[in-house]
Amino acid sequence: MADLFDKIYKDKGPLGKWSEVAEGYFVFPKLEGPISNRMKFRGQDVITWSVNDYLGLANHPEVRKVDAEAAAEWGSAYPMGARMMSGHTSLHEKLQEELASFVSKEAAYLLNFGYQGMVSTIDALVSKKDVIVYDVDAHACIIDGVRLHLGQRFTYKHNDMESIEKNLQRAEKIAEQTGGGILVISEGVFGMRGEQGKLKEIVALKEKYNFRLLVDDAHGFGTLGKTGAGAGEEQGVQDQIDVYFATFAKSLASTGAFIAGDQEIMDYLKYNLRSQMFAKSLQMQLVIGALKRLEMLRTMPELKEKLWENVNALQNGLKDSGFDIGTTQSCVTPVYLKGSIPEAMALVNDLRENHGIFCSIVVYPVIPKGMILLRLIPTATHTLEDVEITLTAFSAIRERLENGTYRRLSAGVAEAMEK
Repeated sequence: MADLFDKIYKDKGPLGKWSEVAEGYFVFPKLEGPISNRMKFRGQDVITWSVNDYLGLANHPEVRKVDAEAAAEWGSAYPMGARMMSGHTSLHEKLQEELASFVSKEAAYLLNFGYQGMVSTIDALVSKKDVIVYDVDAHACIIDGVRLHLGQRFTYKHNDMESIEKNLQRAEKIAEQTGGGILVISEGVFGMRGEQGKLKEIVALKEKYNFRLLVDDAHGFGTLGKTGAGAGEEQGVQDQIDVYFATFAKSLASTGAFIAGDQEIMDYLKYNLRSQMFAKSLQMQLVIGALKRLEMLRTMPELKEKLWENVNALQNGLKDSGFDIGTTQSCVTPVYLKGSIPEAMALVNDLRENHGIFCSIVVYPVIPKGMILLRLIPTATHTLEDVEITLTAFSAIRERLENGTYRRLSAGVAEAMEK
């Protein structure tokens, strides 16, 4: 019999093996100062493209005021206990009602955390008789929720309608045998690529196949659609999304999440979501803060307008400079380059230390080997000057990547890690 930890000592995993040279800089970095377009990294001012504060609400004076007043009045403990037992209030209900109205659904239910909430929502919606069909590029919270499923599950190629239809046909055959149903899961916006899920095309398949649709719209809520109600509103199919999910961690710049749909479905879920039934209620200052943020989404369209001014300036500038930003249809701005993990480290070091640009770096196993993805998240707090500085910096680092400078600088690191 092996020691349970033997595998840990021998193999730290595809990312963990780089921890000695990456931790504290490339992974688990420490950004300091108020959340904004400019922050500090290791004592140096940097233009920050890695926080999801899309609408710039994190440090908006009105938001800070409400957050402070709510914390002073209620503290950080109230209400104590799970909502079913002792942690339910009229303000929780008010927030649910306003969220449901905002996303054009009959009802909504609050979740303490987005990741945990999605896992639990999937678990509550399906039994072992049911079949799940989901996009292969789905977020980790969806994948972990699907892993709990005791029945059959199939992935379809990313945003590929032919693939989803083939898997729906497979799912129907199984569901007919088991007497179960089918749950299709897509994201409203895929957080790495920035592509919207093909929700309009997916709901059109309801005419041929009997399934229900769950959409994770974490990146779409607040940023897409005429009112900011998300990818479903943007594509004109919000009413066809059976269970709509969004998090407060992006456009609302807070903690928490919610699901929305028909009243009867929400009534069922609130009695069967284990992560909410057996967890402390969302704290009152977060509830009050979310009410204020939602009010600002409704009444201050200039926030989204400024966001998209910056998005368009950045994305058009990158494309005009010859960068590959894929087929993003959202604020998420990926820049695809070719190179090894050590080259990526040298590139990002140059970008941060010499150009004052901080963005997220994504490498294998999240994306294929030999690829480097630099992900930029524009917000309403960025300026056109930030965009111009960033475009200049990206042109410089691309030249050094292509002429082999980063390969030479990283040669020692690569050799050491291969031993």
